[in-house]
Amino acid sequence: MPEVFRDEGFVFFFYANEGSEPMHIHVRRAGGFAKFWLLPLELDSSKGLKSSDLMKAENMIVENLDKIKEKWYNVFGY
Repeated sequence: MPEVFRDEGFVFFFYANEGSEPMHIHVRRAGGFAKFWLLPLELDSSKGLKSSDLMKAENMIVENLDKIKEKWYNVFGY
């Protein structure tokens, strides 16, 4: 499970076996989780996160998109 970054209790990561899917990131915080597609940025699914947490996570993704994409290319090679 390659971790990309942590911030304010959020953990942003990939599952190493999901490289066949379009670029996306998983987010975990306090027992809740979500999955966001990156291009374009869109929430795919979530469970146990408040809407305010989802909005905060989305903002963090936007702020760190270059870092996320670089890590994706390093892990999955495309």
